[in-house]
Amino acid sequence: MDAVVFDLDGVLVDSEQLWDEVRRSVVAEHGGTWTAEATRALQGMSTPEWARYLVEELSTRLTPEEAADVVVGEMARRYADGPPVLPGAEPAVRAVAQRYPVAIASSSPPVLIDAFLSATDLTGLVGAAVSSEHVGAGKPAPDVYLEAAARLGVPAMACAAVEDSTNGLRAALAAGMTVYAVPNPHFPPDPAVLAQVPVVLSQISELPAKLP
Repeated sequence: MDAVVFDLDGVLVDSEQLWDEVRRSVVAEHGGTWTAEATRALQGMSTPEWARYLVEELSTRLTPEEAADVVVGEMARRYADGPPVLPGAEPAVRAVAQRYPVAIASSSPPVLIDAFLSATDLTGLVGAAVSSEHVGAGKPAPDVYLEAAARLGVPAMACAAVEDSTNGLRAALAAGMTVYAVPNPHFPPDPAVLAQVPVVLSQISELPAKLP
């Protein structure tokens, strides 16, 4: 294994519930209707993808561009005093970065990835930070993981990926990476997908000791 690629939301930042809360609020405020499957469907989508979903599937009375602006603007406002970094996340990234090149492959927009890197002072340690906005498709497509590996100059099959959600796990597996799962307790991944993962952790702080 030659590099480690981290997901952001749910792995390093406790933000999955926050995204869900903000999206639900925007849909309700603009005449849409939330559905039972929406939360899991949206996890891993790129910004253009989830914005279209809010409009086309949930009938939010905004354009996709407007929906994206409103949601990301509210997320940025809530991150203003610092993102909700998960306990042990920053030390885990620092410990891994002492041994391997590291990257972030996230469905968050660049402004929120940058907020995390700035708040944790990890910018200089993370060799590549890729938003799914930069690639062809969001998770469960493997594009963001493949791009992160390419930017590190490491074959995807020589990378480990650290993920928490069903769509994220699918994306990393599809990229051919060795996947370390840290299941999100609020939105547990599909057991059938989790069963395909070779290493399952209870918290991110366990990762450095589990890597080869």
